[in-house]
Amino acid sequence: MIKKISKTQPRESGGCFLCKDVILKSMNQINNFAEGILKGRMAETLIEELLKKSGNTVYRFGYEAIMQNLTQLQKSFDIHSEMGEKIRTIPDFVVIDRNGGSALLEVKFRWNGQLHPEDKARLERIRSFWNPRMIFVNCNEKPFFRISDSGYVNEAGELVSKPLVEETQWNIDPVAYVEFEGLVEKYLKPTLLTELSKK
Repeated sequence: MIKKISKTQPRESGGCFLCKDVILKSMNQINNFAEGILKGRMAETLIEELLKKSGNTVYRFGYEAIMQNLTQLQKSFDIHSEMGEKIRTIPDFVVIDRNGGSALLEVKFRWNGQLHPEDKARLERIRSFWNPRMIFVNCNEKPFFRISDSGYVNEAGELVSKPLVEETQWNIDPVAYVEFEGLVEKYLKPTLLTELSKK
């Protein structure tokens, strides 16, 4: 006799179908979050090294860089206060060009070059606290590296940017630029299949 098992009934091997679905979805969310962090760090590293290779001095400055010091205050520090919000939006880098000019720089990875729905508010918060230059790295279409200055988005909510290679302040080395776009092709573009399968 064949016994019918419902989705909520425990199976002989342990656990129910519904529980396993919930666990798998939770694991996928954790993996997606971790993958997003990894891609973001890769984008930051690519930009940091490209800027250095073009003759600029680059200092890590972002939230992650100073968070170790803040962990001592974690219990008494309100990350949702105005100061907490300001600290959470600290740009990733301070860039000093060959002439000694400095700029704050935030790097964002967006696989398709398009902003996320929540980005407009996030970018406005970053702009209001720090007004950094922004470089967006994508792996969908060239140019993979685009730079945006204060304002960041137009009235339609679309990113306003230009290819990083056209940036004059940092004298981006065109040979290095091509080399680093090759690194995006090699290490980030293969992940595009994963992004497209999520749609």
